[in-house]
Amino acid sequence: MIIWINGAFGAGKTQTAYELHKRAEHSFVYDPENVGYFIRKNTPRSTHTSDFQQNPMWRDFNYAMLKHLDETYDGIIIVPMTVVNPQYFEEIIGRLRGDGVEIIHYALCATEETLMKRLRGRGERKNSWPIQQIKRCVAALSDERFGHHLQTDHSSIMDNVEHIAALSNIQLLPDQRNSLKRSFDRVITQVKHIRF
Repeated sequence: MIIWINGAFGAGKTQTAYELHKRAEHSFVYDPENVGYFIRKNTPRSTHTSDFQQNPMWRDFNYAMLKHLDETYDGIIIVPMTVVNPQYFEEIIGRLRGDGVEIIHYALCATEETLMKRLRGRGERKNSWPIQQIKRCVAALSDERFGHHLQTDHSSIMDNVEHIAALSNIQLLPDQRNSLKRSFDRVITQVKHIRF
């Protein structure tokens, strides 16, 4: 089973994915963004696009990797990635579903104000790329194609995890960490996903 966690930048996709991974036995987090960095590192700069999702190779590669993982890994594959272009959504998620892959999609939704506050809280500048994408992402994700919609303005990461687990019939392992350890784990996840 693949669980795709979609949402605008600042919605909590990555933190939710890694917290779900910690509490879901036999799970693996697959990050499609890494494919974009691989393509950029291994192709001439003149061929790069402003958004690596625009490169058909990014969509093809992620489809192929997820199909491979679904066929070879006997566990839950968790995918945190913003995809709001309907064509790109169909080329990866729609295509996987067409192949019979069980893929459950969740969109973590929040207001523009909440997303702005979260992004500024993690150090994004006023004109950063993630902040510039807020309006586009919020508008696109409201489409029913991107359901299940989970409103996250007033929910915690753990709320998101428990909601996704309940809707996906996943039995969560008990969380034995204290609040300090949980906070530390989230900082480590955030630091590991800073892109330079």
